[in-house]
Amino acid sequence: MVNYIWVGMTVIGVIFAMANGTMDQVNKALFQSAADAVTLCIGLMSILVFWLGLMKIAQDSGLLEKLSSLFRPIVIRLFPEVPPNHPAMGYILSNMMANLFGLGNAATPLGIKAMEQLKQLNEGKSVVSRSMITFLALNTSSITLIPTTVIAIRITHKSMSPTDIVFPTILATAISAVAAIFIDRYFYYKRSRNGVK
Repeated sequence: MVNYIWVGMTVIGVIFAMANGTMDQVNKALFQSAADAVTLCIGLMSILVFWLGLMKIAQDSGLLEKLSSLFRPIVIRLFPEVPPNHPAMGYILSNMMANLFGLGNAATPLGIKAMEQLKQLNEGKSVVSRSMITFLALNTSSITLIPTTVIAIRITHKSMSPTDIVFPTILATAISAVAAIFIDRYFYYKRSRNGVK
């Protein structure tokens, strides 16, 4: 569906440009956007490779395991339906650690794996489980200590101080994560009181 929307917008834009005689501006913007996209991708790739390398060092040194064990008691309380030693718990913790360091691209496959494991625990039902909803809320609003991708974009666009965004990001994501947990719990208990599972 999204593909059809993008194609539709492109076709409408080209027709509109042809009708107004501004095709030269469209062509210029098209090639400029392509060049900007390549520059942005290379900038993002270099920063992500750096942070993924640091994540690998943290993993090999046992730092990630220690951070995971620090968060494990909280995560177990947030996901009471998930057995503590189930693979889903490991993927949830890994996803949280990747999001903590602002590695959204690295967190995505871990999040998909976690959701697959949670679906297995849900016995393949078409209705999502409490744990799946909680994980989606947490994954969407996760606390980020180092917004790697945003810093990379700011560096690519020659920001004078690309790391100025770190403190506001920590504050905003902490508030959003706490809000997501409260909203998730509010609707869960509301549904439970109404007898809806």
